[in-house]
Amino acid sequence: MPSQKALIRRPSPRLAEGLVTHLERTPVDLDLALVQWEAYAGALRTHGWETVEAEPADDCPDSVFVEDAVVVFRNVALIGRPGAESRRGETAGVEEAVARLGCSVNWVWEPGTLDGGDVLKVGDTIYVGQGGRTNGAGIQQLRATFEPLGARVVAVPVSKVLHLKSAVTALPDGTIIGYEPLVDTPSLFPRFLAVPEEGGSHVVLLGGGKLLMAASAPKTADLLAGLGLEPVLVDISEFEKLEGCVTCLSVRLRELYV
Repeated sequence: MPSQKALIRRPSPRLAEGLVTHLERTPVDLDLALVQWEAYAGALRTHGWETVEAEPADDCPDSVFVEDAVVVFRNVALIGRPGAESRRGETAGVEEAVARLGCSVNWVWEPGTLDGGDVLKVGDTIYVGQGGRTNGAGIQQLRATFEPLGARVVAVPVSKVLHLKSAVTALPDGTIIGYEPLVDTPSLFPRFLAVPEEGGSHVVLLGGGKLLMAASAPKTADLLAGLGLEPVLVDISEFEKLEGCVTCLSVRLRELYV
C-alpha cells in the first residue's frame, strides 16, 4: 500500500532574516512561528500524514520552506537548484531525507534554477512557473526527468508573485484556484476558479475532500465549504510575512510504497 508521508523542516533560528521579494519586510516573531509550525505539522498528522523531518538547516533562514528544495513525481525526486543563491545550502539535508524515504534522486544542474514552489502537480500534469526563481534551463531539466515517467509538463509565466504556487493551487477535482489579480494568465488552466483573498490561493490536499488552508482566508474557506469541501484552517501568519504559504511548509509524498 502507498504510504502518505509529509517531509517537513523545523524553522531556523534565523527565520526573521528570510528573503522577501514582493512584500514589505515586517518583524517575525520566532517563538510564535515555532508554535504555528508545530500546529501545522500536527494538522498533517491528525489527517493521516506521517511527518518526516529533514535535518534542520539553522544557517539557512528560509529552510523551513522545504518544498522549494525538491520536486517529487511518483517515486522520483528532483533536487532543485534555488533561484536565490543564498538558499542553495538548503538542498543537501532534503536530498538525504528523500533518499532515506526510498526515492530515486536526480538533480538540477547549472545553469538551471528550479524552486519547488514553482511546481504544481495536477494528476499527471505538472505546471511549472517560469519567473524570478525558476528559469528555462531548470524547466527543461524537470521535463527531461519527469516526462519519461508519463508526466505532461506545462510552463506558465510568473511575474506578480514569488512562485507559481504563491498564485495558484488545485482542488481535488483538478480545478485551479487563485486570487486573480496575482495570476498572470488564468486562461492557461482548463478550469479556473477565482477566490476572494490572496491567502485563499493556497490549499494542501489532505484527502477525503479536506483542504489545509491558512486562517487568513476565511471568505475562501466559506466558498470552498459551499462546494462540499472541508477546510482545515491553520494560522501561519509569521510565515506569510516571508511570502510563505501552507504548501511551502511541507513536501507531500503520496506514492511511496513501504
